[in-house]
Amino acid sequence: MGYSEYSLTPTQARRLALTAQRLAGPRLTPDAAGLLAAARALGCVQLDPISAVDRSHRLVWFSRVGAYDRAELDRVLYQERRLFEYWAHCASYVLTEDYPLHRHLMRAYRLDGGELSERTRAWLLQNDPLRRHLLREIRRHGPVPSRLLEESGEAPTSWISTGWTSGRNVSRMLDLLLMQGAIAVADRAGGQKLWDLAERVLPPWTPRDRLTEREVVRRAAEKSVRALGVGTLRHIRQHFIRGRYPGLPAALADLEKQGRLARVAVQDVPNGKSGPEPWYVHTDDLPQLERLTHGDWQPRTVLLSPFDNLICDRARSLQLFDFDFRIEIYVPPAKRKYGYYVLPIVHGDRIIGRVSPVMDRARSRLRIEAVYAELSAPTTRVVARAVAGAIRDLAGFLKAEAIEYDNTRVPEAWRKDLSG
Repeated sequence: MGYSEYSLTPTQARRLALTAQRLAGPRLTPDAAGLLAAARALGCVQLDPISAVDRSHRLVWFSRVGAYDRAELDRVLYQERRLFEYWAHCASYVLTEDYPLHRHLMRAYRLDGGELSERTRAWLLQNDPLRRHLLREIRRHGPVPSRLLEESGEAPTSWISTGWTSGRNVSRMLDLLLMQGAIAVADRAGGQKLWDLAERVLPPWTPRDRLTEREVVRRAAEKSVRALGVGTLRHIRQHFIRGRYPGLPAALADLEKQGRLARVAVQDVPNGKSGPEPWYVHTDDLPQLERLTHGDWQPRTVLLSPFDNLICDRARSLQLFDFDFRIEIYVPPAKRKYGYYVLPIVHGDRIIGRVSPVMDRARSRLRIEAVYAELSAPTTRVVARAVAGAIRDLAGFLKAEAIEYDNTRVPEAWRKDLSG
């Protein structure tokens, strides 16, 4: 099957991707409707506990809607329950309306499912008293934090691993019960999860369709393409329900035959190792592509969480944006190239640099430790002022009383506007 009539320049492809991610075009409103619209556009919002600047999911929403009331986000998450915590490409907030897509993985994590290793299955069977104890305590006292869920007196078999869960039987069992869909995070208090039975957390309107694996892959692939704007089979596999797309080539062929997807060619973008790849656009987004082609482009300058959906696929970021991004949180300080918690800078249709900030909450100061420009970044004062404005926007969202640039490394061409 050959390519369609659509042939995109790299600029058009980037602009379509940024528009799909709600990082360009009309800004969404900083209210419940805008927060929900951003979530629908992305499909999932990754969770991460590090808060050197702010929690990652808050930054992801901030990049799309601007400064918003955190209480409004909590209302969407934990009162209206429009989203819930589960596993997408990582631990994430996912849409409650997409519950049938995630329910498929929940079934696979049960004892008779296909996602459990033999070691995990054996551990679950040996520790069934602990499972029953936790469910009983959660039923009686939920929502309840992990620290109050004590192990039963059955001396459960210790979970041994090379990671942070080693020996942490309650944490490991809670994680597995979450993956099975038996329990859910009902709220958070000071960052701590409050557990309750999933049947009491999910709202009555939650869709409960039981989808076949083929239908899950088909629906998830559509959502992935729409969130990407434009992408290859490899990009789709790495997005949304990462790594869980069995039979994806056939699903894409079906969607193309049904007129849901259109193939496009993206010019002058490095191909995969296997040679040229078809790129896909959702047909619902072809009008947007036409508008972009005719110059209807509304760029913004924003800072991204290091875990932002736009850059969660490092290979795609390099391929499409020529942006080589690695998180250095676990790199020894002396070996870091950019910093502990670095926010990429989107300017127009490019990623032009990185900011290394720290929020000093005790002093209510946003401290900028460094600003880096990519080699291809424009060096004009217009760009420098746009970057400075994005940093001020972040400080305003964090309610910082001042921005500190003392002894900050900044690009010489941007220095006057960033630190002046």
